[in-house]
Amino acid sequence: MEYKLPFTKEQVLEWNIPTPFHIYDEKAVVSNARKLYKAFSWAPGFKNYFAVKACPNPYIMKILKKVGMGADCSSLPELMLSDKIGLSGEQIMFTSNDTPAEEFVFARKIGAVINLDDISHIEFLEKAAGIPELICFRYNPGPLKGGNAIIGKPEEAKYGLTREQLFEAYRIVKQKGAKRFGLHTMVASNELNPEYHIDTAKMLFELVWEIKEKLGIIIEFINLGGGYGTPYKPQDKPIDLDYVSAQIKKAYDEMIIANGIDGLKIFMESGRMITGPYGYLVSKARHLKHTYKDYVGMDACMANLMRPALYGAYHHITVLGKENAKLDHKYDVTGSLCENNDKFAIDRMLPEVSVGDILVFHNAGAHGHAMGFNYNGKLRSAEYLLREDGSVVMIRRAETAQDYFATLDLDNLKEF
Repeated sequence: MEYKLPFTKEQVLEWNIPTPFHIYDEKAVVSNARKLYKAFSWAPGFKNYFAVKACPNPYIMKILKKVGMGADCSSLPELMLSDKIGLSGEQIMFTSNDTPAEEFVFARKIGAVINLDDISHIEFLEKAAGIPELICFRYNPGPLKGGNAIIGKPEEAKYGLTREQLFEAYRIVKQKGAKRFGLHTMVASNELNPEYHIDTAKMLFELVWEIKEKLGIIIEFINLGGGYGTPYKPQDKPIDLDYVSAQIKKAYDEMIIANGIDGLKIFMESGRMITGPYGYLVSKARHLKHTYKDYVGMDACMANLMRPALYGAYHHITVLGKENAKLDHKYDVTGSLCENNDKFAIDRMLPEVSVGDILVFHNAGAHGHAMGFNYNGKLRSAEYLLREDGSVVMIRRAETAQDYFATLDLDNLKEF
């Protein structure tokens, strides 16, 4: 894995943007999105429903819409974001769990494809908003397929229907008037093994054939889910999309076309793979501490990038202006949150860091800003977009103390 930045220290200083902030490389995101579409250009009706949870910024979503992507949503605000950027109908996939009735109502109102997470949700959906003509179910293969470190074992995951429930669910909704059907699964997250994704497609192809044989139901599309990983660590290699696509096409020809199932569409809901490598958290070193270890205290904290604390995830760090300096100092790189696990890196070898140095955390374009929070009174940072023409625009302002207090009735407090 080679770590390159689309900007220099001189450019960052010229921008004069208060740190910390997130910034996304538009040119790289668009190029990456087009690469995915090119790899699967053979697949009938191929579409990626960008997982909004990865980077819920309407400017990023609108850029991806222009490339042909839809939106995968898991909440009412995400549905509303998709609606506001002009996505509608079957350009939106609503894949949620423990869903309140009003979210199903809104999803039906805008015509989103509803992807049910449990067999009991059929009755719940029917009472709340009615059974749509097109409906999809999320399959959980349980012990038939392994998971990975982030999402865990499928049989222990809260998501999806068992195999037996899946067949019964299709029977029920067909009786209730559904006429079009989809099939979805997602059993791993940030998975870099290409064979895993190929095997997932084969598993769904087999189910498509079996559902047709046993129920007489033609599945219109399969959604392979997301889970396509990005190379965070130096030793990681990116997924060869051309190889994965070629192997999925081979299986498609052998298992779908050869069995007389024509026109099965292939969808995905990749988010991390699309924007993850092309977003960065930019932060300044605020303090240096030397006790039992050497610490670099940043003006960002885990409220800006939670993955290292939550998953022990690796994010590469570049010290701007010292890219070619020796990595001869060992640091814990920390934030200001009153939690001891507020660390971006532990025992990380870096060039010698000085107060005021600008550090850039790579691969922060997905599940970075999106996972922000206000614990300890921390405020979410701004988001910027590095345009293809080299200009920089703000696409979300930083939160202020006024935002933090906005949901409190402080006037009433005086009389409390």
